Amino acid sequence: MKIIGISGSPRKDGNNERIIDYVLDIAKQKGFITGRIFLSEYKVEGCTDCGLCKSKKECAIKDDASKLLALIEDADAIIVSSPVYFGSVSSQLKAFFDRTIVLRRAGFLLKNKIGAAISVGGSRNGGQEKTIEAMHAWMNIHGMAIVGDGSHFGGIVQKPFEEDNVGIRTVKDTIYKACDFLELMK
Repeated sequence: MKIIGISGSPRKDGNNERIIDYVLDIAKQKGFITGRIFLSEYKVEGCTDCGLCKSKKECAIKDDASKLLALIEDADAIIVSSPVYFGSVSSQLKAFFDRTIVLRRAGFLLKNKIGAAISVGGSRNGGQEKTIEAMHAWMNIHGMAIVGDGSHFGGIVQKPFEEDNVGIRTVKDTIYKACDFLELMK
């Protein structure tokens, strides 16, 4: 079974990319195949609502999105991490989320995949829960099965994440919960 990790941060080598590597290492140790998408490495434009994807599984915008959509369509679980930008996800992640409408219109191709969310803020109460709520809304719209950290919504971390022992516990619990659910699906 395959887990894809998505960093929604525009910053290379930042907290979100390091967190995705961290959770994917845990998943690998548990025997899962992993892949990663760091949006800092790709060009994904925002959706223009042109309507092309209503009639075929294709997007009129020619950028990296179609390659990334194929990766998440192939996954069994998707774990997304975003920085808090004005109480929500980064604009790069929002653009990617909007472009996944192609998969929804093609027959809910993310339906029943496991979804999990992690958010990184500048302080303990830096908007992480609202950011996770936005990620959960995207997952719900696709019909995904959402898991949290077993106590709350998912991984809630303050930067730098390596120094946040409380946050690291929520991140670990989130990836463990995602792996547990995948095990149940086997």
